[in-house]
Amino acid sequence: MNDVIVIGAGVIGLAIAIELKLKGISVTILRKKELNIASLAAAGMLAPHAEKIPSTSLFNLCKNSLELYPQWVTKLKDITSRDVGYLPSGIIAPSFEHPTASSNGGIWWDRQQLELVEPGLTRDIVGAWWYPQDGQVDNRLLLAALNQAAVELGVEILDNTAVLSIEEKADKVQQLITSTGPMQAQSYILAAGAYARELIDLPVSPIKGQMLAVQMPQDNFLAKVIFGDGIYLVPRSDGRLIIGATVEEVGLANYNTPSGINLLLEKAIAIYPCLKDYPIQELWWGFRPGTPDEGPILGRLDAENLLLALGHYRNGILLAPVTAKVICDLLLDGQKDPLLEEFSPHRFISKS
Repeated sequence: MNDVIVIGAGVIGLAIAIELKLKGISVTILRKKELNIASLAAAGMLAPHAEKIPSTSLFNLCKNSLELYPQWVTKLKDITSRDVGYLPSGIIAPSFEHPTASSNGGIWWDRQQLELVEPGLTRDIVGAWWYPQDGQVDNRLLLAALNQAAVELGVEILDNTAVLSIEEKADKVQQLITSTGPMQAQSYILAAGAYARELIDLPVSPIKGQMLAVQMPQDNFLAKVIFGDGIYLVPRSDGRLIIGATVEEVGLANYNTPSGINLLLEKAIAIYPCLKDYPIQELWWGFRPGTPDEGPILGRLDAENLLLALGHYRNGILLAPVTAKVICDLLLDGQKDPLLEEFSPHRFISKS
């Protein structure tokens, strides 16, 4: 019997599986083979400060994870020799109005200062908040590195294996019913992202995000991530410029739409006009796992041998290191991080 079965093979499920394997635990990952998981479709921003996360507990969780990132990506590189495009190079949040108050962790640049770094931004912008603590990682390179690390460490990955139901008895998971037959383990971790609602009655819903990439000319690369109002521009080292993302509650609508892409292009060009002539390279979409309060769901619900790592919404890439740490500590040592209480699944269970 397996020590642990992880349901879901996005960045969260893989990060947890790798952490467990490094601690000597035998792990099997069940991968449904969903092509539009949030990990693959994301932009990879690491932006707890630029996003101005209103919840103190969520901000602290994100900040803790950001601090873990350098060590975490180094560990992945030691295992795989892969670079994941981790750049703690800061994020610029442009403004069309002069500030009337300070911004959490931000440094105000006036137009003259901004021009020295990003001269291509529209002249209507009067300045920007500079968040030196934030950055980015290439989510696709990260997902590839996590997959390789899992394989090299000996994590068993079962592709095209959908979990149809979780069978519980006496507050304990007895087995999983899957598309390839029943499976058992000592413990289970549900990290199925936007598809978790199919297996557990908690409010995790798919929030669709459409995105696109354009190719920047070699003589005019955007230097920094630009985080605007409902739009972000994320430059990659290979010259791609990632533009995202819509926020749509339309279920699992597996396609791009003219209105969605047009909205992104209008907002992007309004901030960075020169991209209007850049060749479009790619269009795609994904589904963020959203919750009513936009916070993740971490910890146990009823079954003592089932842990949940769900609902990371816009911050799955950012929260991967801290999620792997707190879930593994809880599973192996019973150590409950104080922050976990804020993200317990029980907050969504009616007390009436």
